[in-house]
Amino acid sequence: MVLLRQLLGDVLRRLRIRQGRTLREVSASARVSLGYLSEVERGRKEASSELLAAICAALETPLSQVFREVSDNFALAELQNEPALGALREPGLRVPVEVPDAARPVDSDIRKAVGDVTDMVPV
Repeated sequence: MVLLRQLLGDVLRRLRIRQGRTLREVSASARVSLGYLSEVERGRKEASSELLAAICAALETPLSQVFREVSDNFALAELQNEPALGALREPGLRVPVEVPDAARPVDSDIRKAVGDVTDMVPV
């Protein structure tokens, strides 16, 4: 199961590393302890919105960009049939289910059940 805090931590860590910055530099700039920032990056701690804003400001990256990357990674996890955050889903949304070929009717089966299509078209 993929947790939102893990995806968020992964994105923050990648951004920091891409910039060639250390945990110490970012934690000092964001005014958060090095240990806590490390825990956030490893997905062990939930970051508050204020803390996320401070980290993003330290990384000179818009919070919306971080959320966009997290959202993309979340979607990939769902597509790989790895439940993200357990079974929490918005009511009414369905997850596409792959139907095995053996369970799909062949054209001849459909014609037998429905009849000739031309019989249904008014002339």
